[in-house]
Amino acid sequence: MSDSACRSCGSAPLDSFLSLGETPLADALLREEALSQPEPRFPLEVAFCSRCALVQILEEVPPQKLFVDNYLYFSSFSDELLRHTRENAERLIAERGLDENSLVVEIGSNDGYMLRNFVERKIPVLGIDPAPDQAAAAAEAGVPTLTEFFGADLARRLVAEGRYADVIIANNVMAHTPELNSFVEGISVLLADDGVASIENPSVRDLIDHAEFDTIYHEHFCYFSCTAIDNLVRRHGLSLNAVDHFPLHGGSLRWTVGREVDVQPSATAQLASEREAGLTELGFYAEFGDRVERIRDELLELLRRLRAEGNRIAAYGAAAKGSTLVNYVGIDTDLVEFVVDRNVHKQGLYMPGVHLPIRDPAVLLEEPVDYLLLLAWNFRDEIVAQQEAYRERGGRFIVPVPRPEVIA
Repeated sequence: MSDSACRSCGSAPLDSFLSLGETPLADALLREEALSQPEPRFPLEVAFCSRCALVQILEEVPPQKLFVDNYLYFSSFSDELLRHTRENAERLIAERGLDENSLVVEIGSNDGYMLRNFVERKIPVLGIDPAPDQAAAAAEAGVPTLTEFFGADLARRLVAEGRYADVIIANNVMAHTPELNSFVEGISVLLADDGVASIENPSVRDLIDHAEFDTIYHEHFCYFSCTAIDNLVRRHGLSLNAVDHFPLHGGSLRWTVGREVDVQPSATAQLASEREAGLTELGFYAEFGDRVERIRDELLELLRRLRAEGNRIAAYGAAAKGSTLVNYVGIDTDLVEFVVDRNVHKQGLYMPGVHLPIRDPAVLLEEPVDYLLLLAWNFRDEIVAQQEAYRERGGRFIVPVPRPEVIA
């Protein structure tokens, strides 16, 4: 039990069901000169609210520290994500009849990777993102962006300027806000009467079913089910009208929300399925900690055996999820020599906690690495396809979850 109150409904106490110990901030990559300095670590504990079914971490690190000071994630470096968002944009344009008289607002717009699809069609857009480097990249790409955190106050300011959104997009951002109610109130304020909000986040059901513990880190305050979303948006006068499930990020949900009540069978079916599977009860989550410990032990055993046999091991993906995995499991340079990542902003830096150096993927063709641990396993197919030359040379891949396995 925890004395913390639920971020959604305010209920207390919460039921804790997983602790990953004290970890550094997942995106706090280090420069070489900082390696000898102490790194702040924060408890990473996950709990369940029995009143509204929201899964959430208990620690609250200030958002400025998470998304401004240390944030180097640029969405445009993933080809799969770019394809996914283009398809979503084209769907929204067709279904909503968007044109030059419309307004599309994206919360957490990053480097403009999504809104560029609307700009190409001359549909007015507004990006909102507090990360300065990403906002600057978006502006250079022709996407006007406010470098701010989104909430009810900002929404009221935009409405006072006469701006109402026909479509609000919030992809993989709602989990990043500790002020959930201000965030959803802001959507309710900013949305036109007949507008829709398209909200995507990883599915907590997939997280539990597939043991995706590495998607838990301090940037992700909450882990959503349809039930938790339904309870949250209703509180702010909105209706959960449709639900789509797709495999991105290890299993994600897209919730279509609006002022108008137009509940589709997809939403009704998902809510019923969650009740039947037990997602509204603590028992669904209770055994998760034991499963996570088994993955840690099996992965350590595999890496130690491969190293003892004389193999060289590197890793792919200096993402936040990778930071959780290597720090929780205890993977340092004795087991994995370095990490490669396509994001040029991360190359030359070091992973927090374990201090694995981050290099350009081109190094895999220059050095005889035998195994590549896929920290960014959510882009497994994309990475394996990119690394065909490495694979042809005999390189093999280690996929860490839902349980460690080696693939050729």
